[in-house]
Amino acid sequence: MPKVRVAKKSRTHQDVQKQGINFNKEFGQHILKNPLVVNSMIEKSALRPTDVVLEVGPGTGNMTMKLLEKTKKVIACEIDPRLAAELQKRVQGTPFQTKLHLIVGDVLRTDLPFFDICVANLPYQISSPFVFKLLLHRPFFRCAVLMFQREFAQRLVAKPGDKLYCRLSVNTQLLARVDHLMKVSKNNFRPPPKVESSVVRIEPRNPPPPINFQEWDGLVRICFSRKNKTIGASFKYTKVLELLEKNYRTHCSLKSVPVAPDFDVKAKVTEILEKGDFEKKRARTMDIDDFLGLLNCFNGEGFHFS
Repeated sequence: MPKVRVAKKSRTHQDVQKQGINFNKEFGQHILKNPLVVNSMIEKSALRPTDVVLEVGPGTGNMTMKLLEKTKKVIACEIDPRLAAELQKRVQGTPFQTKLHLIVGDVLRTDLPFFDICVANLPYQISSPFVFKLLLHRPFFRCAVLMFQREFAQRLVAKPGDKLYCRLSVNTQLLARVDHLMKVSKNNFRPPPKVESSVVRIEPRNPPPPINFQEWDGLVRICFSRKNKTIGASFKYTKVLELLEKNYRTHCSLKSVPVAPDFDVKAKVTEILEKGDFEKKRARTMDIDDFLGLLNCFNGEGFHFS
């Protein structure tokens, strides 16, 4: 009878399973089991002994323990109380106990304290909201080294003209410098996810660009609603024109500027786009400077997007 191969399990993983803790798919729990990947992420974070590190989704603590060795303090945010208890137990009675600050809860609903570096193997379903929570966080952190689903990581670093270039690419690169560090196979996780992964380094721009991000995002959202269409076509939709007219009238009212009785928002928008030479351009080929120019054209004529 042929031998049946039994997959090797880490001691921590076995301990967790002995106590009846199954990994929760709802929370996107995929524990990073390869110590080489963990070490590489920590190395690329360029940690200092005085750093405060934020870790999201510490799981069984494989990365947390190594972070505690190298830094002043680790703030670990874990949504699953069972895994949080295991991590607390793992540091109990060790010199690391006082260096670990454990937050049990949803990181998206948590007010983040000060930190220098963020290192995380994120639950993939919170990737986008977490990136923007990080980038709008104050005071500034130095950098973040994060594990993402491969396609999401490719969107973050995509350039104008790339197939995956999108609103996420533009918004992230406006606020930060983004670098793809390495690819990580699904076999490095337990249980393995259905997709491949990548590690990305995000370094916020400090000082940030002097623009209202909500307004910027309002413009970019319209442009990428149909990224293969021309900008002129994207601004001809009734809902877009209604929004612009409403915001324009509010702006004029606040500035005590009279609005002509025969004001035609569609004609005015077309005039702005033609004047700035944007009507025939397409969002998928425009860079950040192009979008800044477009926003300035609209703002200069009293049109706003938030």
